[in-house]
Amino acid sequence: MKPQTPEENPQPDFEQELEEVERSLFSLKERYSQIQRDRQQKAKLQQQLAKLNQHNYQTPELKTELKEIQQRLEILEINLESQLFSWVSLKRPFWQVVRFGGMGVILGWILKSCAG
Repeated sequence: MKPQTPEENPQPDFEQELEEVERSLFSLKERYSQIQRDRQQKAKLQQQLAKLNQHNYQTPELKTELKEIQQRLEILEINLESQLFSWVSLKRPFWQVVRFGGMGVILGWILKSCAG
């Protein structure tokens, strides 16, 4: 049995993949905690908005505060929506589909030419 060279040793690849998984997990945890904070802030802002809307008279200060709260709510909703979906998460599956789909097409052409 001959000794393995670094190219044949799967250990560095495993360590790199493990580090990548750990980074992804850390990123996911950060994203989850950010979503939780945004949801709490959204609920708090909605309560403030409801409380301010209950006033019978609206002063200019009250109107500007209402407008600011609505703008912050819109920003929070955009942040929450964007955090649920990202293009980076589709990068790897996209290239796998391209690679294996392309191989399937090539294999189909070869089989068709052999059969026909």
